[in-house]
Amino acid sequence: MASHSLPPLPKQRIIVGFGGTCLDYLAVVANFPKPDDKCRSRSMKMQGGGDAANTLTCAARLDLNPRLISKIADDMPGSSILRELEADGVDTSFLVVAKEGVTPFSYVIVDQKTNTRTCIFTPGHPPLQPDDLSPSNLEDAMRGASVVYFDGRLTYTAAFVAREAARRNIPILLDAEKKREGLYDILVLARYAVCAAKFPQAWTEAPTIGSALVSMLLRLPKLKFVIVTLGAMGCIMLERIDTEQPPTEEVDVDSLLRSLEQRKDNTVTAPICISSEVVSMRAEGIGTVHGKLFLGTAEKIPPSELIDTTGAGDAFIGAVLYGLCAEMPPEKMLPFAAKVEESLYNISFWLLTTIYTHGREINVNKHILCFL
Repeated sequence: MASHSLPPLPKQRIIVGFGGTCLDYLAVVANFPKPDDKCRSRSMKMQGGGDAANTLTCAARLDLNPRLISKIADDMPGSSILRELEADGVDTSFLVVAKEGVTPFSYVIVDQKTNTRTCIFTPGHPPLQPDDLSPSNLEDAMRGASVVYFDGRLTYTAAFVAREAARRNIPILLDAEKKREGLYDILVLARYAVCAAKFPQAWTEAPTIGSALVSMLLRLPKLKFVIVTLGAMGCIMLERIDTEQPPTEEVDVDSLLRSLEQRKDNTVTAPICISSEVVSMRAEGIGTVHGKLFLGTAEKIPPSELIDTTGAGDAFIGAVLYGLCAEMPPEKMLPFAAKVEESLYNISFWLLTTIYTHGREINVNKHILCFL
């Protein structure tokens, strides 16, 4: 498809990311070992990882200008991370480097039989604290930023940075993976949220995903939209739309979601977006939200072509950041993000320069924007 379907980026496309960066030790095995068993790896790689670092790496490859606020130590893993980020075009000027300490790292075991990965994370120390971030550095980091992204970790310091972003009226996007102490202090300031599948119901205690999304928008008045990612099932997005004359007829949100699902064409392999009209969506016992409901599908990848899902969720958020900077409507942003996510189902996220889809070699920097 032609690249002219993708709107041009605005001149100001600076984004700021706050959160985790680490060094990943990835071992690919034929089968995940049983307890007290031994196995031989088929390959072993050492590369940068961490949600915030992965997301900003994707954003950089989509020609955004990302700045990372995180912390590493002055050690070998930290130096390796720094080199990789800089090589990918991520601004590391605001990365805190501890003279003494340990850089975070993870052991990642990739199971080729099930196409899954298991992560064992070891936090670094000392952790990033507000005192590590001077007022002048924060001012410089946020100057000209279109959005500030948080990966939901280091919540105490993240809330401090989020308040600074809110004070400057910079939109906040939060990656809500799971309930964490202090996460609400960021959520309450966020304009956008991208959630893991279980988060909305776990956080709201609502009985269904649809009612949980309604509950989130009612509890968080600054939130414009919330997306819940569902892996191979795609994603669901609820967008708040404030109108002078809201729709008078109310529609049950779960019934509306089912109607969108019935409109899916299972013969289409490329990601698409199915949307409702602007309606008043009711969640029984919770309340009503005015807006639109969207159902985004995922690309269907044959099992033989699926390598690994490491970094795919971070790539989805990187593409959403692109969509926000480019002011893409949800109908275009969700398929674009799904395409970026599916295309990056590959072990080597940071080290990746090309991807392979349906036998074709595609450069992430130059050609991913032509998918729509």
